[in-house]
Amino acid sequence: MRDDFVGDCVIALDVGGTAMKGALLDRELKPLRTVRRATPRRSGPEAVVAETATVLRDLHRSAATRELTVHGAGVVVPGIVDEENRTAVYSANLGWRDLPLAALLEDASGLPVSLGHDVRAGGAAECRLGAARDARDVWFVPVGTGISAAVFCDGRPVRAHGYAGELGHVVVEPDGEPCSCGARGCLETVASAAAIAAAYSARSGRRVDGAAGVGALLAQGDDPDARAVWDRAVDALATAFATVAALLAPEVVVLGGGLAEAGALLLDPLRASLARRLTFQRRPELVPAALGDMAGCLGAGLAAWRATDGAMPLGRPARERPEAAS
Repeated sequence: MRDDFVGDCVIALDVGGTAMKGALLDRELKPLRTVRRATPRRSGPEAVVAETATVLRDLHRSAATRELTVHGAGVVVPGIVDEENRTAVYSANLGWRDLPLAALLEDASGLPVSLGHDVRAGGAAECRLGAARDARDVWFVPVGTGISAAVFCDGRPVRAHGYAGELGHVVVEPDGEPCSCGARGCLETVASAAAIAAAYSARSGRRVDGAAGVGALLAQGDDPDARAVWDRAVDALATAFATVAALLAPEVVVLGGGLAEAGALLLDPLRASLARRLTFQRRPELVPAALGDMAGCLGAGLAAWRATDGAMPLGRPARERPEAAS
């Protein structure tokens, strides 16, 4: 590291519906300090903005006590985010709409703030540092309570003013279960962690500890209800990914979120189900995420450094990856 970079850092903050993850990151994206705070979403959107600003100020003060120079902050949030206009367009979980969030946080913290989307930020981190490091055409798909995606084509994120990547609302079962978005049969109603757990309980009459509980029953090999629910979710994901392969031909699909922690229990049948649906299309490599729940925070740090001076910390320029063998 160059001597004149010693002591430089940015603040990175990932604001989730339940918790906030923040860090001071150096130019190699090494965490110099990390914090976690509860997100006060039940107290309303103003409380969430106020707490976000408080965390930024606290990290700024922490940097000063360590004689670190903060060059800016990156903040990522869920929902629909318009990065170009620095606006949090909509978030059902956090309760805001058309909020000039970057400007509000700059006024409250005195720091330049880069605003981003949590999933796109996590995808950028996986592309630059993690499971898709050398790929140019990538989908990053966290599967948890909901399902979203970050889309990268030719090494660039596809944003569409914040509307791109709503994979969870691709219809996979016409006339299926009602979705919170107002449609029926969306991928989220079948393959999200919440949907898998709910489907198992409805089918078996037994409560289960989330999708992980269904996966545990499946691993034991003696629960036909777990098998039926899991297979339905896998087929739904494969149907959605086949559509993605036909339209945008990703080299790599990075699976994150709680469901991806099932590992081979999910990935092996998903690869086989996707392969059955593809003919001439490029077959994407399906891989688990590498950065865990810090992906969004690291992506926020990448954005903050880019806004500071155009530098791309850590990582290396992407190169063409050969077609993945099945």
